Amino acid sequence: MFDVLMYLFETYIHTDVDGMVEQDALADELTEVGFHKHEILKALAWLERLAELQEMEETPNQALTEPTSFRIYTLEEAYKINAEGQGFLLFLEQIQVLNAETREIVIDRLMELDPPEIELDDLKWVVMMVLFNVPGGESAYHQLEDLVFEQPEGAVH
Repeated sequence: MFDVLMYLFETYIHTDVDGMVEQDALADELTEVGFHKHEILKALAWLERLAELQEMEETPNQALTEPTSFRIYTLEEAYKINAEGQGFLLFLEQIQVLNAETREIVIDRLMELDPPEIELDDLKWVVMMVLFNVPGGESAYHQLEDLVFEQPEGAVH
């Protein structure tokens, strides 16, 4: 499913393709590209849920989040999002790329992915997908994009 999401993000969102694509036509195109129907449907449902979360007045666990709060992960979340991923999410909050609400959307979307454990690179892409779709999140998206794609200058020793 994550491969389908990455393909969609890179093809339709990250390349600034104009216009909405009908879901059936999109599913047909993804099938032609080689993705399995089951994975396509799961990815489209994942994106639909992302859109729903962004339209909600209150995101998951928002009642538990305050600007000075500290996120405690459930056992299931801690297994899926390892210490490196949790540390990265905390870092993004500290530099104000994420706020409590967008963090909860990211965690919700990560928990819906298939792999039992999320790699840091996959986590970064999910954060980018969420920020790209959050109204008013353009600045945070570009800040994260710079962090993710920034190439170190000079020789690495």
